[in-house]
Amino acid sequence: MAFEEKGKIWMNGELVDWKDAKIHVLSHVVHYGSAVFEGLRCYKNKNGSAIFRLQDHTRRLFNSAKIYRMEIPYTEDEINEAIINLIKTNELDQCYIRPLVYRGYKQLGVDPAGCPIDVCLAVWYWGAYLGPEALENGVPVCVSSWNRSAPNTSPAMAKAGSNYMSGQLIKMEAINHGYVEGIALDVYGHVSEGSGENLFMVKETKPGEKPIIVTPPFGASILAGITRDTVMTLAHDLGYEVVEQMIPREALYIANEVFFTGSAAEVTPISSIDKIPIGSGKRGPVTKELQEKFFAILEGEEEDRYGWLTYI
Repeated sequence: MAFEEKGKIWMNGELVDWKDAKIHVLSHVVHYGSAVFEGLRCYKNKNGSAIFRLQDHTRRLFNSAKIYRMEIPYTEDEINEAIINLIKTNELDQCYIRPLVYRGYKQLGVDPAGCPIDVCLAVWYWGAYLGPEALENGVPVCVSSWNRSAPNTSPAMAKAGSNYMSGQLIKMEAINHGYVEGIALDVYGHVSEGSGENLFMVKETKPGEKPIIVTPPFGASILAGITRDTVMTLAHDLGYEVVEQMIPREALYIANEVFFTGSAAEVTPISSIDKIPIGSGKRGPVTKELQEKFFAILEGEEEDRYGWLTYI
């Protein structure tokens, strides 16, 4: 998706024209990938414009920075206020929001000591991440030949820019083979996540009983997704049992349903994996029910009982 390149970007407390929001080529982040970031959305609904789980995303940004020993020179409240003001300044009633914390320009070397911690915030319009038809029809995906990082290598719980180098390989490989997205396994061969999404599987139980929803645990080298947490909460509300457990690759092929979650992907069904149809080969009833519950809150049709929406 191409940018419109208009409006303002917030950089270290200053509003900068879009085309002037630049960093030096010798900034530490350019050479060593030393950045953490977030991705969240502001939705327009019948009650106004609301950011979804703003505080939770900002808290995760600070936690990611803490893991990498990056001390953010602002408070969480200051970042939240800056995001709200930036959306107002750019006169957007719905948008994608990208907070970024990175090590800037002063000196080079693997040791980042001495490099400043810079912060920027950007907002822009972004539609359905995996395509406008994806939410209803699902997407074809493949299991990638690229694995997620092993434990105690690159910390998966930090939403770090460097982690997405493997995500790029997963995504490019999938697209080159005619798929929309890829699923990565962990180093032990268990299901991990997509290039930028968490994954859920719906499997049968006994006749007459609700199916069980299964998702990989943190130990499978996944990001602690906020939309993942949202879907787990909504599933419990709907009476489903949600289990966090290791998933073998072949279990995906015989699942009733499989779907992705993420701030960009929202709740996107998977129609096939490695050209094997999942369930009926289209969005299943559990995915549909969770989608409807999810969007009912975002659209202001249902009470925001968990305080997930921050109206601007």
